[in-house]
Amino acid sequence: MRRNLRNYIKFFGPAWLVMMADMDASSTIGAAETGAIFKYGLIWLLILLIIPLYLIQETSGRIGVATERGLGEVIRDNYSHRIAIITTLPMVVTDVVTYIIEYLGIAIGLSFFGVPIIFSLPIFYIIHLTVVIRRKYGVTESILVLVSASLIVGFLATLIVRGVKPYNPLYFVPSPGFLFILAVNVGAVIMPFMLFFQASATAEKVSHIRKQSADKEISGDPDRGKLSQFKKVAIKSMRMETLFGAVVSELLMVIVEMAMSGINPDLNFASIPELAKGLSAIAGIYSPYLFGIGLIGAAFLALVVISLGSAWGFMEALGIKREKAPPLYVLESLPAVIIALIIPAASLITTVLDLLVVFVFVLIGPGLLMGLIARNKSIMRSYSTSKRGEIAYWSSMVFVIIFGILALA
Repeated sequence: MRRNLRNYIKFFGPAWLVMMADMDASSTIGAAETGAIFKYGLIWLLILLIIPLYLIQETSGRIGVATERGLGEVIRDNYSHRIAIITTLPMVVTDVVTYIIEYLGIAIGLSFFGVPIIFSLPIFYIIHLTVVIRRKYGVTESILVLVSASLIVGFLATLIVRGVKPYNPLYFVPSPGFLFILAVNVGAVIMPFMLFFQASATAEKVSHIRKQSADKEISGDPDRGKLSQFKKVAIKSMRMETLFGAVVSELLMVIVEMAMSGINPDLNFASIPELAKGLSAIAGIYSPYLFGIGLIGAAFLALVVISLGSAWGFMEALGIKREKAPPLYVLESLPAVIIALIIPAASLITTVLDLLVVFVFVLIGPGLLMGLIARNKSIMRSYSTSKRGEIAYWSSMVFVIIFGILALA
């Protein structure tokens, strides 16, 4: 038992962070809109989404453990340079819009504390770059694990002061508006950057632990049996962490939906005075500050993780080492800060919901290749997907895609 716990702690980080980044500003706003419109009505869906979230992200983490390489690199080496770029480029483009939303989330959260957007965004832009440009992933991971605690505490405290209400958690009506909100929540559960980040971060963590191991037989890799045992432990730990993160991530979505139930659905969620007034009316004067803490933590953590996942995936596809990614971090983020400063926030909220649906289609390319890689024994060796696992994985992908198509229809 103690050995399992030590192993879990040793490998802990990548899966947890990617799951917490899944609860970003766009997901928070989507969950808040859901709660405002349908109260507790979609809790059943959010709980159900734990299954595809775990199955798809487990595959990403397993590729990272088995190959000790990032997903972009694996695609490039086993398919082609062109396919790797085609797969990652849409993610990079859509992630630029996501950065805008994350910066907006930070600005909204800090505005509850009286910090103007003209100050908050440049400051967090510098903090963001300082964190992602660090050479060592381990330092960044430690910072983000601490940040993840703030979003959990903030959102949970918001629900506590709001209180649990006797609303029905099971609701379904086949209307266009309802189906669109369904697709928004499905789109929020798995985003393209998540596939690339977990594979890359897991690969780096496993490789670092293996090389730093006191057991030279594992470190030098002369004994395949010992190395195999090492990777089995890594995969077991990754699976436990991924499942735990998937449950917590979706429960946070449930918490935000519950906390926002009863708020005016016509409220402008980008208007600080309106949002503060709406929250105060249903949950008391402290609720905007508590929600603001959660939103700042969620947006900043996602900003860093998305930035790393997007840049790592694209650099791997180009065949360039991650250490040369800093210029890409700057180029992606700077336009996002400028746009967030000059474009009315209200117009971006609609973009958030639409973008969550678009993510479903951007996910198709990397999701398809990831499934093919995971079943390929020449790449994955003994860690390839089982027949039963393949059915579960492809069912999850089809489930996610169907809701994207429903939203367009």
